[in-house]
Amino acid sequence: MRYPTLATAAIVATATFGAASPGAADTPELTVYTYDSFVTEWGPGPAIKEAFEARCDCTLNMVGAGDGAALLARLQLEGARTDADVVLGLDTNLTHRAAETGLFAPHGIEAELDLPIDWEDPTFLPFDWGWFAFVHDRERIPEPPGNFRELIESDLDVVIQDPRSSTPGLGLLMWVKAAYGDDAAEIWQGLAPRVLTVTAGWSEAYGLFLDGEADMVLSYTTSPAYHVIAEEDDSKAAAAFDEGHYLQVEVAGVVAETDQPELAQEFMDFILSDDFQSAIPTTNWMYPAVTPQEGLPEGFETLHQPEISLLFDADEAAGLRDSALDEWRDALSQ
Repeated sequence: MRYPTLATAAIVATATFGAASPGAADTPELTVYTYDSFVTEWGPGPAIKEAFEARCDCTLNMVGAGDGAALLARLQLEGARTDADVVLGLDTNLTHRAAETGLFAPHGIEAELDLPIDWEDPTFLPFDWGWFAFVHDRERIPEPPGNFRELIESDLDVVIQDPRSSTPGLGLLMWVKAAYGDDAAEIWQGLAPRVLTVTAGWSEAYGLFLDGEADMVLSYTTSPAYHVIAEEDDSKAAAAFDEGHYLQVEVAGVVAETDQPELAQEFMDFILSDDFQSAIPTTNWMYPAVTPQEGLPEGFETLHQPEISLLFDADEAAGLRDSALDEWRDALSQ
């Protein structure tokens, strides 16, 4: 879901790509709300904007609107008055709530997807996926914890994200709930002393980890691929947890009240194209929803492949969210 940047990425993450010039009034515009790291110069945004504009004869405005959960909150606040035509960056922990708003229209796309699960949602279209994991430095921590209970018993500091604003943060709540069920509150009570800080979004958390402020950070099994491919550095790794790892599927949806329905549909079709999907592995550092023609980049074969994938469906996740949030809040407030 993210590009493993330093914390300075958060400074530029609110950029908007593609604002039209005064002389381009007759050029149709499509506005896509997405999460902050997607639109940075290191993220997929620039390449996707260039590729889509080359085929659409339009201007693509990509607006960074906070982390994934903040996207939905902004859309709910704006309602039918929103400037967004497409929203890119929700996940299955949020799609039930998003559908309940009535702000999204069916995407109408039938396609074969390369996901580890079956997909039948008529409203939200996957664009990438991955597993949550705690990332560490092999040199500093050669033998990381192998599950949540071992993490609790360690003396390691971790950085996590706020589940009220961040999809990784909410994913961690679902991960603990899926792995431990009725014992989730106990796990959170144990984890609380290990949590160095809680950040609003992923970029800030990963930046703290890279700056050496924390031993481990909540991220993805794919995050080490960035360091291997972009930096030729194999010192970062995802700790393998024997309870399994929670799966994230990131999705896009068309805003029902868009004044550019044909252009929005064209963009949804474009999401599954090779131009879009080939940009995902080495800019968003996730698995693409459709494997590019050239396959995955060299380096992805080194990543941890969890033996157990944990996932609640959208309805289950929505039903568990409030109780899981209460368990998290109660543990961290003590």
